[in-house]
Amino acid sequence: MKISRLVGLGIVFFAAAGALQAGDWLHWRGPQDLGIAEPGQNPPAEFSDSENVVWKTAVPGRGHSSPTIIGDKVILTTADKEKQTQSVLCFDRKTGKELWATVVNSGGLPREIHSKNTHASPTVACDGKELFAVFNNNDSVQLAALDLNGKLLWKKQGPFLPEQYKFGYAPSPLLYDNLVILAAEYEKGYIVALNKKNGSIAWKIDRPQISFSSPIVAKIGGRDQMLISGLGKVSSFDPKTGKLLWAVDGPAVATCGTLVWLGDTVFASGGYPEKETIAVKADGSGKVLWRQGVKCYEQSMLASDGYVYAVTDEGIAYCWNAETGEEMWKRRLGGSVSSSPTLVGDKIYLFNERGKCFVFKANPEKFELLAENQLGDEAFASPSFCEGQMFMRTADSSSGTRLETLYCIGQ
Repeated sequence: MKISRLVGLGIVFFAAAGALQAGDWLHWRGPQDLGIAEPGQNPPAEFSDSENVVWKTAVPGRGHSSPTIIGDKVILTTADKEKQTQSVLCFDRKTGKELWATVVNSGGLPREIHSKNTHASPTVACDGKELFAVFNNNDSVQLAALDLNGKLLWKKQGPFLPEQYKFGYAPSPLLYDNLVILAAEYEKGYIVALNKKNGSIAWKIDRPQISFSSPIVAKIGGRDQMLISGLGKVSSFDPKTGKLLWAVDGPAVATCGTLVWLGDTVFASGGYPEKETIAVKADGSGKVLWRQGVKCYEQSMLASDGYVYAVTDEGIAYCWNAETGEEMWKRRLGGSVSSSPTLVGDKIYLFNERGKCFVFKANPEKFELLAENQLGDEAFASPSFCEGQMFMRTADSSSGTRLETLYCIGQ
């Protein structure tokens, strides 16, 4: 799997005329789609708003999208509720200086969203040449394509009109070959694949139930599978056509986290109203390896070296044996958690909602806390890692006014 993905990255590299760099964080959950950074990195375990800070820069507005890193650029989305704008921002990776800002929408922001959500929560996806940003605007899900200089190339939108749970929108776009795949799951929801070139619809499937997970593609069982949880199932589709390949009951009707996989096994957790984490063979047999009565609703999990690491909304960290589901350890970290854990080498980085970052070992034998760090007093995005540096957006309200900051943390 890793070899094929590296070959794919090499092809994109040449096509992008040198825009890409090794280890770039091009979309939600990073270069391997698993929340795992490229090997060989050693970012600092200890940091603060003044220690091991390469640079920090103010971010206007409010958003929960994670940093997308492409070459010398760091990309975020943001929304300004007072100005009623939704924008894509670009910062210089070496200095933090803002390079450009493109307003994608003026007006049309939803009147009702969840208090923990924003009008700029999905993470931007990049194929090395173009950026793809998703916004909830004018009762629709809107996909905008931009070039790397911030020029808007095209916009397309489809309906998004939740009737019962008006919590806003969250899923990030998924890139696969020449397609951009979006999930828009509500009472009359769907997943749709659009052509990168012009936004025309390649395929569309009905998904009539409110859920918030981002789809992901993995090569398992000798074929590419688009995987997503929610609607009370773990489901696999052919990403080329949208055809259902298989589905297994569990873990919940509504989920937020993105699936992870290890070998031929898929792991999912949620949600509402059920509380369950599940391991499923992804060969179409429907075989469930294990179930745990633990809910990781907003967070995605990690799967590495034979173990699954997870954190609940309440800030309780777990380690399970990936094959058996045996609980290796659990530890209360403290505070509510919406961010997802990220694995860098043998270290896991996790932010709680109050801006505290726990750094602990990916060690199944015991929980081993390495450091606790503070960046601002609010954190909902997940960190991105490149060349030994961590990029993270947080907010601080200690002055009485909420201000967002993008940090580059490194030696």
